[in-house]
Amino acid sequence: MSKEKLNTGQKALQINLDAKKYGTFAEIGAGQEVARWFFHVGKASGTVAKTISAYDMAVSDAIYGTAERYVSRKRLQAMLDLEFDLILKRLDKTRGDKCTFFAFADTVTTKQVTKPGQEEGHGWLGVKFQVHPHGEPSTIIIHVRMLDWETPRQQEAVGVIGVNLIHAAFYQFTDPAALIGSLLDGLTTQRVEVDMIKFSGPAFTGVDNRLMALQLVEQWLTEAAMFTANGETIIPSELLYKKPVFLERGSFRPLTNPMLDMLDRGHEMFVKEPVLQGETPVVMFEMTLRQLQVNDAIDHRDFLDRVDTLGALGKPVLISNFLRYHRLVSYLSRQTQKPIGLPIGLVRLRDVFDEKFYTDLAGGLMESLGQLFKNGAKLYVYPSLDRKTGKLTTIENMEVAPHLRHLYAHLVENKFIENITNYNPDTLKIYSGEVLAKIHSADESLSKLIPPAIFEVIKAKKLFGWGQDKVAVPA
Repeated sequence: MSKEKLNTGQKALQINLDAKKYGTFAEIGAGQEVARWFFHVGKASGTVAKTISAYDMAVSDAIYGTAERYVSRKRLQAMLDLEFDLILKRLDKTRGDKCTFFAFADTVTTKQVTKPGQEEGHGWLGVKFQVHPHGEPSTIIIHVRMLDWETPRQQEAVGVIGVNLIHAAFYQFTDPAALIGSLLDGLTTQRVEVDMIKFSGPAFTGVDNRLMALQLVEQWLTEAAMFTANGETIIPSELLYKKPVFLERGSFRPLTNPMLDMLDRGHEMFVKEPVLQGETPVVMFEMTLRQLQVNDAIDHRDFLDRVDTLGALGKPVLISNFLRYHRLVSYLSRQTQKPIGLPIGLVRLRDVFDEKFYTDLAGGLMESLGQLFKNGAKLYVYPSLDRKTGKLTTIENMEVAPHLRHLYAHLVENKFIENITNYNPDTLKIYSGEVLAKIHSADESLSKLIPPAIFEVIKAKKLFGWGQDKVAVPA
């Protein structure tokens, strides 16, 4: 068929006409919206071995096993595994030499949303498929948020993205970045957001799911994506639901001792807040796309270097398009209603109060601060040292525009903003530019400027150009 972008019906028909593709559709929650496309365009007998909808929970449990939640990754995986095993068991001997088998599944909840801010629909979709006859299967799993206000529109969107996923798995599996870019064909991010994707199996050997999470944000399928310290892609609610959050944002190229000291000392203060009531917060890092840009482009190798070093500290990582703190806090507040703590340096605090960054907001700086602090978020501020003058700047002596001083004083007095006091004075003398210079020259004294675990990772994996400026001296 033409290399021009296909619409949903054309994609479904192409699959129906491909005699090598044969499989099962199992759908829970939003109707058989994906399977319907294959019947609607005709020639479905060439593709569809079975469709099933197990709506009753008891029936679903009897088929796929019990589950705490029916719209979950665990339930989707059970559906994919069982349906794929069944089609192999039943048809491999008769059809296995001439076709590749697949199982598509989704488990979705739609919501009747009457106004912005109400809970939207969401769901898990996946496809388990063979690339070659009798081959081991590979799997793609995605999580979607459905943002349409009307249930029928959400159902329609599920059908479209399901067809896109199946088509991409069959015909674009060799190019995962392009595969991701095709998932919203026929849709917009005003209707659907894909905030998690995971590739696994022999078709995706060498694919790093952390890079795929970055692709979701880079290609604007979502505003933020998350993965654990060991590289497992997750949706935020799997980690943050009903939990306090303590998050440090930065470029982490690499994380230095001042940044770790800011995190640790701020965390010590956060866990003592009475509002936490002794709960243990989720501690995590966040990078924005702007912080990942090197010469106006995102260097994927450099990104992996950064997350490799952060992984040594055992914390999850969020990648986002949130340039401003209030958007970050609004996003986190969608995942949890518990307190949010943000350790922040003095330079970044100045930016928070710089009105030039909010000219696109109707309410300007006031709107930004309202969104930042309305859900109980708090800033823990790390001081700044001017090495030339020896001046230490804290929240008490930070310069603020005259017309903002009363507003700033109100936030400080009511402890929305608080000094980190128990800091290590020696770390204030460390600057990131010096750290990178020592990395490039393979200077072992770097170990005194960054956390030991990160130093060992950089040295062992030769990250950030370790030793690239080192000149060999002839014997």
